[in-house]
Amino acid sequence: METADLLIRGGTVYTGSDAPFTGDVAIRGDKIYAVGRSVGGRAKRIIDARGMIVAPGFIDPHTHLDEELSSDDARTRLVPAFLMQGVTTAFIGNDGGGDPDVAAVLRSAATRPVGINYAAFVGFGAIRKTVVGEANRAPAPGEVARMEAMVARAMCEGALGLSTGLFYAPESFADTGEIVALARKAGALGGIYDTHIRDESSYTVGLAAAVDEAIAIGRQARLPIHISHIKALGVDVQGQAPLIIAQIEAARRSGQRITADQYPWSASGTKLAAALVPLWAQDGGRRALLDRLGDAALAERLRSGMAENLRKRGGAEALLITQGEFKGHTLAQLAKSRGEDPIAAAMTVIRLDDPAVASFNQSEQDIAAFMRQPWVMTSSDASPGHPRVYGSFARKYAKYVVAEHVISLRDFNERSSTLTAETYGLAGRGHLKPGAFADIVVFDPKRFAARATYEQPTLLAIGVRHVLVNGVLAVDDGQLTGGAAGRALAHVATPGSCR
Repeated sequence: METADLLIRGGTVYTGSDAPFTGDVAIRGDKIYAVGRSVGGRAKRIIDARGMIVAPGFIDPHTHLDEELSSDDARTRLVPAFLMQGVTTAFIGNDGGGDPDVAAVLRSAATRPVGINYAAFVGFGAIRKTVVGEANRAPAPGEVARMEAMVARAMCEGALGLSTGLFYAPESFADTGEIVALARKAGALGGIYDTHIRDESSYTVGLAAAVDEAIAIGRQARLPIHISHIKALGVDVQGQAPLIIAQIEAARRSGQRITADQYPWSASGTKLAAALVPLWAQDGGRRALLDRLGDAALAERLRSGMAENLRKRGGAEALLITQGEFKGHTLAQLAKSRGEDPIAAAMTVIRLDDPAVASFNQSEQDIAAFMRQPWVMTSSDASPGHPRVYGSFARKYAKYVVAEHVISLRDFNERSSTLTAETYGLAGRGHLKPGAFADIVVFDPKRFAARATYEQPTLLAIGVRHVLVNGVLAVDDGQLTGGAAGRALAHVATPGSCR
């Protein structure tokens, strides 16, 4: 047996393919070269993993780490919040955002080393803003062709597929046919359609109809679809998880490839305006919105629409401001302190800086129902001010595996890594097997847990002992090493299509 650079010995090994067993994982360079119950030979270093879980590094398919991964600050680019949960790969460009210049996004890692691997979508919202702008109008035929060309270019540069955030203006102004045209281009080049669906609640078309639209887009554009952060948001749709699951199962039985991801929190995260302001008032972007907020002729219509959206989200007590001057206050508390009603207080804050909010809008029954599905993978939807950045994978393990037994440990590991790698075609990731890249997490099953809370959202998780990224120890004995061995992972478009 050849000498290993590192031997992880005696842990409970979850390979991503097999039942767990007590054994060893040997690494040389950036690859795993042996996995088994007893791997012989010598090693430059041995990690005693007795009593620990050894699993493929976790893969987060939905984050908003675009700025962190391109930051000028070297420590920020390590993404400590992810490494300390065992996350070794993240996707960016979600919800239709990001930079359409995917080549530049992926090239950045060569000059700005990162702590984790990352892959990128091309975002529909970014493309539509570039070509059509922020107005509520249909694109001209020439504009559709231009957007299609931007999608094709991004796919040939390494994009995973097309992402949309159809709840958000100006993406919400696009009809289904426009999206199908762009998704078809991504599908022809081997991409996936990743979507924050048009409505997760009862804002416009309703949750069930929004899922139907996503399924129709996948069918018409002939590509796999992935539903981002699947949920039943708000008082009007809580309890509908079984209905949505049945919709998706029926489509899967018909032959469609459909998956979803989920973060393990009852509060979503978004901007206050996105949560409360009707879409008609967002037409034209922030400047136009601010003008409407000051227009006395629109005051009654705007207040009525905002009040209805606040009702859907569970009232002013259910909105916690997580950024800016009023951070840590619910909208109800802020309104009381200012002597205003909640809508007036919300308008004031939106005028100032439109902060992020945590919106408590989901039921635990729905969360558990979605989580049990074998096609639902773990994600964080990492966004500033929400504890899901620092604690999603750790919380899912501690709460839904250990405390509540919603899913098994094997399911947790495989749906936090293997399912994601296989869905998105990440070759050599998501499995512990000879020849795979050495992205590995070693965690203590008795201690792995989130510390981040809504009041203190930036507390690092505990219980992760070691993390390897491409064979380099990024976390060693529970401490960050400063190793920045992450790589940009370019998706390979359909062969022969990018000449």
